[in-house]
Amino acid sequence: MRVLVAMSGGVDSSVAAARMVDAGHDVVGVHLALSSAPGTLRTGSRGCCSKEDAGDARRVADILDIPFYVWDFADRFKEDVIDDFVASYARGETPNPCVRCNEKVKFSALSARALALGFDALATGHYARLVDGRLRRAVDGDKDQSYVLGVLNAHQLATAIFPIGDTPKPRIREEAAERGLAVAGKPDSHDICFIPSGDTKAFLGARIGVRRGAVVDAGGTVLAEHDGVHGFTIGQRKGLGIEGPGPDGLPRYVTAIDAESGTVHVGGASDLDVWRLVGERPVFTAGSPLDGPVECEVQVRAHGGIAAAVVEVRDGTLVASLRSPLRGVATGQTMVLYRPDPEGDEVLASATIAVADRQR
Repeated sequence: MRVLVAMSGGVDSSVAAARMVDAGHDVVGVHLALSSAPGTLRTGSRGCCSKEDAGDARRVADILDIPFYVWDFADRFKEDVIDDFVASYARGETPNPCVRCNEKVKFSALSARALALGFDALATGHYARLVDGRLRRAVDGDKDQSYVLGVLNAHQLATAIFPIGDTPKPRIREEAAERGLAVAGKPDSHDICFIPSGDTKAFLGARIGVRRGAVVDAGGTVLAEHDGVHGFTIGQRKGLGIEGPGPDGLPRYVTAIDAESGTVHVGGASDLDVWRLVGERPVFTAGSPLDGPVECEVQVRAHGGIAAAVVEVRDGTLVASLRSPLRGVATGQTMVLYRPDPEGDEVLASATIAVADRQR
């Protein structure tokens, strides 16, 4: 097969490319230039897709003796990921930009270009597995990335390859070292790739501006003023601008955000309990909608936030009734459904959370 490998410059995609070469495929590496300021370098392990990363990817391609290109996807990335991220926070939501990048850039724009150029498949360094065309969790549960891939449909998965999903991360680093790849010890990137400083609040504030509002308790008492709801997310405890705990002596958390009025509501930990989720724009990874109510597990964050649930399709949405509550669930997050399996949980579907209901 002709395989295009998305090479970020990290150890995971480098080993993925090497394994594709070992398998005898006709391999080409591509690095996505996603920043409009390519001269910006990473700071430690923060960020990715920098000029430094492109150089690392090119050196790996040279060792593997495969063609290598850098493709400019900065405009697409800005429109579909960064602008979406900013707009979502301005609405009081909490998006996951990695989910949007996979959905809109890597497995939409990039995959479409690869197929148009005659490639048979797109390989990436994601920790996930495809078994008989079905998306499953990776062997390494700590590194599993099936959640951020849960937005992919059956057509996109049909031309995807995840070469390292069957291997624990420590072994991937060992393999890279054995192959003489300098990226073997390169730190993993953390935080949001387009905010290498790690200061999300400042990044959003520079783009959204000041939109003053109030922080209020359950009784409507104003506890503090703020410069914009973009500085808050559901479940947040620190940085609320309020003095001390609640009347009960316990910590207070952000329990709701009203972007229209600029009101941030705070309450106790129990006020964060959510029992029902409604997800819009569902994607069914196996290609067909759920058949009646389905017992499954729902995951609402890339790492953690998992609960057993009964899920069904209603009026084009996914409605999940949770067996036990989840805390800190925000609209804008992605809910991914899994069918538990000893061989690796299977992804059934995903949707963007529109309602997080505290009522059972």
